[in-house]
Amino acid sequence: MNKDNANEIFPIVDESGNVIGKATRGECHSGLKLLHPVVHLHVFNKAGELYLQKRPEWKDIQPGKWDTSVGGHIDYGENVADALMREAREELGLSDIQPEFMAMYVFESDRERELVNAYRTVVDRVPQPSDELDGGRFWTLAEIRENLGCGVFTPNFESEFKKLFSE
Repeated sequence: MNKDNANEIFPIVDESGNVIGKATRGECHSGLKLLHPVVHLHVFNKAGELYLQKRPEWKDIQPGKWDTSVGGHIDYGENVADALMREAREELGLSDIQPEFMAMYVFESDRERELVNAYRTVVDRVPQPSDELDGGRFWTLAEIRENLGCGVFTPNFESEFKKLFSE
């Protein structure tokens, strides 16, 4: 069984993304609300369907829920672009992508605060999810809209989907 490394070091940032400190994953996810940066990549196919990953049951946050195509923390000392490409490669085996910036915003839950750097890309093949994930598939936007609010998706994905892709 995999487990998140609670001692992994994340940068702590201000709302503009400037690094102002560092803390462990455990501290960032403990309810202290230390603002730490993450990357999200929305992967579409040419038909306009959105690939979603299924979070494994062992994750410390939102286990078993469907989530953004690619999502991950930015490591201390790493920049946004490098983190985005690393996560796309690690999670879905994607390396030849052209990410397009969509938004940067603060997401807050009862356990954490994240500075989200959201991007989108279009691929012409099916992503290959790593064993970090519990699989994934392409969803039509109508299918996603039908399942919003039903406990199928992570709250973070639902909020971001509404913010970025609402009609």
